[in-house]
Amino acid sequence: MKLHSVSSRRTLAASLQHLRFLQTPRIDARIIKTGFNTDTCRSNFILEDFLRGGQVSSARKVYDEMPHKNTVSTNTMISGYVKSGDVSSARDLFDAMVDRTVVTWTILMGLYARNNRFDEAFELFRQMCRSCTLPDHVTFTTLLPGCDDAVAVAQVHAFAVKLGFDRNPFLTVCNVFVKSYCEIGRRDLARVVFEQIREKDSVTFNTLITGYEKDGLYVEAVRLFVEMQQLGHKPSDFTFSGVLKAVVGLHDYVLGQQLHGLAVSTGFSGDVAVGNQILDFYSKHDCVVETRKLFNEMPELDFVSYNVVISGYSQAEQYEESLGLFREMQSTGFDRRSFPFATVLSIAANLSLLQMGRQVHCQAIVVTADSIPHVGNSLVDMYAKCEMFEEAELIFESLSQQSTVSWTALISGYVQKGLHGDGLKLFTKMRGANLRADQSTFATVLRASAGFASLSLGRQLHGFIIRSGNSENVFSGSGLVDMYAKCGSIKDAVQVFQEMPDRNGVSWNALISAYADNGDGEAAIDAFERMIHSGLQPDSVSVLSVLTACSHSGFVEQGTEYFEAMSRVYGITPGRKHYACMLDLLCRNGRFEEAEKLMEEMPFEPDEIMWSSVLNACRIHKNQSLAERAAEKLFSMEKLRDAAAYVSMSNIYATAGEWENVSLVKKAMRERGIKKVTASSWVEVNHKMHDFSSNDQRHPRGDEIVRKINELTAEIERLGYKPDTSCVGQDVDEQMKIESLKFHSERLAVAFALISTPEGSPILVMKNLRACRDCHAAIKLISKVVKREITVRDSRRFHHFRDGLCSCGDYW
Repeated sequence: MKLHSVSSRRTLAASLQHLRFLQTPRIDARIIKTGFNTDTCRSNFILEDFLRGGQVSSARKVYDEMPHKNTVSTNTMISGYVKSGDVSSARDLFDAMVDRTVVTWTILMGLYARNNRFDEAFELFRQMCRSCTLPDHVTFTTLLPGCDDAVAVAQVHAFAVKLGFDRNPFLTVCNVFVKSYCEIGRRDLARVVFEQIREKDSVTFNTLITGYEKDGLYVEAVRLFVEMQQLGHKPSDFTFSGVLKAVVGLHDYVLGQQLHGLAVSTGFSGDVAVGNQILDFYSKHDCVVETRKLFNEMPELDFVSYNVVISGYSQAEQYEESLGLFREMQSTGFDRRSFPFATVLSIAANLSLLQMGRQVHCQAIVVTADSIPHVGNSLVDMYAKCEMFEEAELIFESLSQQSTVSWTALISGYVQKGLHGDGLKLFTKMRGANLRADQSTFATVLRASAGFASLSLGRQLHGFIIRSGNSENVFSGSGLVDMYAKCGSIKDAVQVFQEMPDRNGVSWNALISAYADNGDGEAAIDAFERMIHSGLQPDSVSVLSVLTACSHSGFVEQGTEYFEAMSRVYGITPGRKHYACMLDLLCRNGRFEEAEKLMEEMPFEPDEIMWSSVLNACRIHKNQSLAERAAEKLFSMEKLRDAAAYVSMSNIYATAGEWENVSLVKKAMRERGIKKVTASSWVEVNHKMHDFSSNDQRHPRGDEIVRKINELTAEIERLGYKPDTSCVGQDVDEQMKIESLKFHSERLAVAFALISTPEGSPILVMKNLRACRDCHAAIKLISKVVKREITVRDSRRFHHFRDGLCSCGDYW
């Protein structure tokens, strides 16, 4: 080799001299101190290779045959056992060690911490400190994540501060303490640690943003994100994940769109985790079109992407699209155990598709997904809502953990099917099992109370919620608003709403719905506008409630404006219920041409509810030709919920005096095997429910009830009451029709309440069907005669009668 310079020659000479030095047998003081041995070093490398390949037994054989082991050897072997989950072997090796380093202690602490055995992990930490081995930054970051012991976290934090780990060179440790305080619910202490960090990084901000979001402090999370941006910290995928969840909680559609734009401009929109979070944002805002568009444009999809969109379609009640995407997902290579079985089971539950539910159950069993808690709970819910209560209870009993969620699923199944008493009995059993009710449980049992229209029971539940410390919970408060409204006490509903310390979209929806059901359209619209002015964006439920209010009050123009604003202003795709509500609004106003045009423009075929609205409106407006078309559509449907369509058409023919057609409709109903639902009404007196059916003579005080009805009939006739015999769908003489009307179930219930309660006290009667026109006219006048407020809640709405008037303004 040719040397080109003196410096090159000198460099080569130095290198050769160093090589000769290395070849000379010498002893390094550090080698003596650490016990370094080349054979041991080679063996350690072999150990690592075996363990890297998962060959723990082979690694142990090498370890046992090593003539000389050092601390690294044992730490490596313990680490191998830790990774394989062999706690016992790892602990045996650890206990046999004489010289342990901080690494040794930390490895075993990590094993216990990852297995949620924090008591043992912290005991090791105490033993390490007593042995005069000081922790390093890895010890703290290994020990703390996931720990829910507030005292232990505080003690370790104090020790870390004492050792100087609260300073910036150890930012990872500081971030872990922020996270730990967030996880134990001490956001105040998390904020204190956060403020004490002089040079924060993106992880610091992300940790507190996520903590705020998980605690429902959505405004604080967004403010912290803004502060992070102002200080020049770049967001990461974790940043977008936390702040987008906060925006979903705030129902702030505009802010969510801005974050979507920021994700695009910063290059994070292509990240699958961020893309999934944006999908979830649009899905939670019922923007199914935007959700699917983004899904189709995402460069990478995972099982979460599919789950979000499938769930979004389900929440928007676009079940065909949801099931279609589920079928598409089955052809992907994703882990089948991660499939959205719970969502598909909820669709089966909502549509009472028992056969489909069983098929999904079988698929879940094949991949052992039925053992996943939320899938097991969904199975309970599906079978219960399909009225297969025996199967629901069998699955419930087989669950490895009967949690509050599983109890609530079973209770909800009974309540949703109208078995309110059974649901409340289960709630009592749940309390006996020493399980705490959560917001969903309270919402369910409050629905049961509302189903009974039992104000006394509702007030008992209200007291229980207060004693359990859930009175300030926004969801419990919303459930109470709904319960009081459905028990006819709009005053109590409004008071609960006004006393709520925090209100979200659910709270406002409950208030709007309360006004709508109780016939106060103006108050419902006012509440809707106040919700928007408070900074909350309406969702599909908000718009449905205000449309219902417009329908009940005949506000066609306002209703049309809100319907058109759904997609144009609020970014919400109208669903079946919104179209059904608009059809009801138009038809009840006699605007049949506009209604037919709307049905032609709908993105789906009119269903039973829609055609029933048309049929009922035709009865009111005596539009027999359209009624016959609507009835034909209904009669040709494969499955009907009940006999309402046949009864309505029969009544239309009866009013027109076409008794032959009445007979034909009744014959068709019998041939199809559909039975008319018996009209019944019930009223609560002295904490006991009393139910009545038309011409019912079974009540122990039947004679007194008949005398009271005859007495009231005479008095209201003096005020101008004339029986409307067109409400009787039977071809009998006029006098028999008049007698029949007097003893309708709601009038029996009112008469019984009048003879059983103190003078001047309000009366609440429930009816399972719509109140008839004649009873409506009669009870108006009865309220004037007896000087009481009488409330009748029928299958559609409330009627508050007072001083001869009704809250519906005779528009119903």
